[in-house]
Amino acid sequence: MTAFEVDQITERVRRYYTLVDDGNVHGVVGLFADNAVYERPGYDPIVGRGGLDAFYRGQRVIDSGSHTVVKLVVGTGEAAVEGEFRGTLKDGSEVDLRFADFFRFGEDLLFEVRNTYFFAPMV
Repeated sequence: MTAFEVDQITERVRRYYTLVDDGNVHGVVGLFADNAVYERPGYDPIVGRGGLDAFYRGQRVIDSGSHTVVKLVVGTGEAAVEGEFRGTLKDGSEVDLRFADFFRFGEDLLFEVRNTYFFAPMV
């Protein structure tokens, strides 16, 4: 893996969070492959650009907020993110949480798979 490829993947992942925080659904969906799969706790797998568009425009419980990338690790065709999110949910409540995201890229550097995990007390 070249330094250029690492830079491209790093830029693509950071751009994702900027677009999400800006509410740019068209831009967010454009980062995903046509048949991408996004898995997120509390939701059935979100499949394809149509599913992603519906999720970001209506199903997502977050109204607004800001992601902070704490750590970003890039491997061949994949990236892992440790981050923090602060924002407001659609019900008006405030949220402040840690998350981990895992991205897998196609040769065109579009996201083929994204998995999100939240740090929350469970047991």
